[in-house]
Amino acid sequence: MSERSVVSRGTLVIDIDRCKGCDLCIPACKPGVLAMTTNKRNASGYLYPELSPGCTACHACALICPDFVFQVWKYDQPVTTTFDDSEDEAA
Repeated sequence: MSERSVVSRGTLVIDIDRCKGCDLCIPACKPGVLAMTTNKRNASGYLYPELSPGCTACHACALICPDFVFQVWKYDQPVTTTFDDSEDEAA
C-alpha cells in the first residue's frame, strides 16, 4: 500500500452555474489542480472546472476567468491531504 500527500495552501469556491466552459482556467492553473468535467454539466449545459487538492491560492484562475466564477481563499496554515494510491490502482 502506497500513500501520497498533497499540500493545499488555499481553495476555491466555483460558481458552476455562471461558468460557460471556456476552458481558460485549466492551462492558467500552474499547480494543475483544475480539470474540466467530462460528464457533468451546469444548468446551462456547459462543462465546468472541478478542483483537486493542491491549490496554492495563486489567483491565476480568477484573473483569467471572463465570467468571474472563482472566489479564491488562502488558508492560514497549509492543509495536507493523504491519498491511498492502492485505491487508484484497483479502479
